[in-house]
Amino acid sequence: MSEKIIVPTLGESVTEATVSKWLKNQGEKVNSDEPLVELETDKVNIEVPAPSSGVLSQINVKEGQTVNVGTLLGEVSTAVNSNKIKVKNEKKYTPPTKMKNVEVEDKDSAPIILNNESVNKTKEVEDKESAPMLLREESVNKLELEEKPLILEDIQQKKESVSQQPTVSPSARKMAAESNINLRDVEGTGKNGVILKEDIMNLMGAKPSPSERKSAHGPEERIKMTRLRLTIAKRLKEAQENAAMLTTFNEVDMYEVISMRNNYKDEFQKKYSVKLGFMSFFVKACVIGLKNYPAINAEIQGQEIVYKNYYNISIAVGTERGLVVPVLRNTDEMSFADIEKDINNLGQKARDGKITIQDLQGGTFTITNGGIYGSMLSTPILNPPQSAVLGMHNIVERPVVINGNVSVRPIMYLALSYDHRIIDGKEAVSFLKNVKECLEQPKRLFLNL
Repeated sequence: MSEKIIVPTLGESVTEATVSKWLKNQGEKVNSDEPLVELETDKVNIEVPAPSSGVLSQINVKEGQTVNVGTLLGEVSTAVNSNKIKVKNEKKYTPPTKMKNVEVEDKDSAPIILNNESVNKTKEVEDKESAPMLLREESVNKLELEEKPLILEDIQQKKESVSQQPTVSPSARKMAAESNINLRDVEGTGKNGVILKEDIMNLMGAKPSPSERKSAHGPEERIKMTRLRLTIAKRLKEAQENAAMLTTFNEVDMYEVISMRNNYKDEFQKKYSVKLGFMSFFVKACVIGLKNYPAINAEIQGQEIVYKNYYNISIAVGTERGLVVPVLRNTDEMSFADIEKDINNLGQKARDGKITIQDLQGGTFTITNGGIYGSMLSTPILNPPQSAVLGMHNIVERPVVINGNVSVRPIMYLALSYDHRIIDGKEAVSFLKNVKECLEQPKRLFLNL
């Protein structure tokens, strides 16, 4: 009998996928629910498990081919006689036999005489290195040697290591030290390979060698884009073409948030087993802003504007495969600890390639943090069909005027990109100002102001 391996339902609006990698070879034994093949969709990678235990008897689709939902990928044969499976390197057990007067030579050439029944008394030891040791079988493991054997290999290696040290003239050694040059990289031209001052100067004036990447791959290299990267490129281009996108900026003084975080981070982590980060403050501030300015949380569908009274915040996460945006659902009903835990879990799933399609759907507003990569300022692109995205950036100490006095404060630039078709400039600026006020006065977060 055989079980068919079928392309499963891939999620909403996803009808096809690419066979990324077969995790098992044809003819290889598999277990039930063990991942067999990895499919790459427009959004995530999906592992298709084995329908039953047996042998992967047939592979119908090769790696790199595109398949639709319901396509036959291969078959698993379940007609396996487990009694006929041979175990490699199986050795038959042989019971131990009694040993009588067996002489064993160790590395020091000292014979060990083992007798299972009786042991003669030891002779007086005259020479510690050459005298035989008479031991009972049960006491062999308790043997302790007072002197370590002389290992000639170590001595030889030390001699070779010393001989490999380059001979360097005093002037060359000084110049190498000043220029932080590794003398092992210098080829000496003096007598018997002595490194001279001229050798150091020639090395400093030498042309730089090509980069390792150029040496390995040549002047150019071509790599096929993944489905995820192609989808990202398509969606971002559509966002620019279809939306009347505009960006407004503001700056926020992060002093109060940083102080609050430093004061309570240890207690917070001890109680909730998660670190208190900045993202939970921003999520809470954005929820308040979205409640006060509903257009920021709306989207255009045909000739209608759909106002959403739930607040699913998409958090942009960079991975090796590209940018993914998992969703925190119903953030208005979440605590700071819930937000931090969900962010950590979704971020780890994204980096491990275990994010699901359901994790990426249903967002109403996006937050992206380019500051973790050192970005000072940017204009984020919309995440369709959403109408707005907030960009965070790095925190830099800058001089600001407070009550007529110049003070150094931790400042972050915020950027709000929005669809001008649905959001007016007044609403966008007011929303961003609201977020700024909540962050500069964190008490407002607990008062829903």
